[in-house]
Amino acid sequence: MSLLPTIERETAANPTHTILWLHGLGADGHDFAPIVPELVSPQWPALRFVFPHAPVRPVTINGGLPMRAWYDILGLDLLSQQDEAGMRQSIDQVDALIAREVERGVAPGDIVLAGFSQGGAIALAAGLRHTQRLGGIIALSTYLPLHEKLAAERHAANTATPIFWGHGSFDPVVPLPRGTASCALLQQLGYTVDWHVYPMAHAVCPEELSDLRAWLDRLL
Repeated sequence: MSLLPTIERETAANPTHTILWLHGLGADGHDFAPIVPELVSPQWPALRFVFPHAPVRPVTINGGLPMRAWYDILGLDLLSQQDEAGMRQSIDQVDALIAREVERGVAPGDIVLAGFSQGGAIALAAGLRHTQRLGGIIALSTYLPLHEKLAAERHAANTATPIFWGHGSFDPVVPLPRGTASCALLQQLGYTVDWHVYPMAHAVCPEELSDLRAWLDRLL
């Protein structure tokens, strides 16, 4: 499998930590690159941000229009018909990007998986199944895909991995109850989720970035 194309931003030379950040449906790796300066603290170790571009595929809910997507979305109910094959392909692609960071000298425990919307769904699905302990998972405005299979497929290496979850109370794309239910399922399985709700739609807000920065500060 060929590696996905990526955009990279390094906060200093010789990064010792990586944040692998997955964009949402129809966006690309450029989407979250601009937040690096406002998110990063000068006290943190040297970081490499890796922003991959999802493959281009037809998306059913958008009339079959080809766009960058981590998996197909078949209908408004995100859980009724899931594109399991597409999700598992994206999980494999994320695993390959993690492996490349390890080859570049970053320990798995110093890698944080982050994602927004569809990207957050894959960050959760890939991170909780990953065979090496990761540093953390950031899930923004998202839900847990393949939720009914997680208990059987999750890996013990990441049962104690900290999770930051931010969600908008007015989210029309991934409604708040969907996020709340996913978070509750993770907590039932014993995961530690730092859960935050913000007065916003399907977006990222300054207060959320501030909370995320504080969470990363403790992590790093």
